Amino acid sequence: MKNKINTDLAPSAIGTYSQAISVSDGLTVYLSGQIPLLPSTMEMISDNIDDQIKQVFENLKSVCKASNGDLNDIVKLNVFLTDLSNFSKVNDIMAGYFDEPYPARAAVGIKELPRGALVEMDAVMVIS
Repeated sequence: MKNKINTDLAPSAIGTYSQAISVSDGLTVYLSGQIPLLPSTMEMISDNIDDQIKQVFENLKSVCKASNGDLNDIVKLNVFLTDLSNFSKVNDIMAGYFDEPYPARAAVGIKELPRGALVEMDAVMVIS
């Protein structure tokens, strides 16, 4: 059984997907990719990569909270960057959002993202 997770504190879906889906155990949650849109306006926060990374983490945090979890419940994080030279910035900013043990993670360089975003992240969360 799938349960849709939705919150106004994260950007609404801009396509045929849900912000997150929890599965029948209620403890495993799959979070859709978040780009750095401001939830209140659905506009990009800025062109600055640091601002974009922080906004993505804030959006993920809001979806985690709506799922009765938090960022530290994330067990797998996927990071998509249009410029892999920004990978160290992701590490630096991520350290301020997560406690050890950090989630398993992949970082992938891609050509482009929706709405011209520089970064997108999705995750799997297991609520403890």
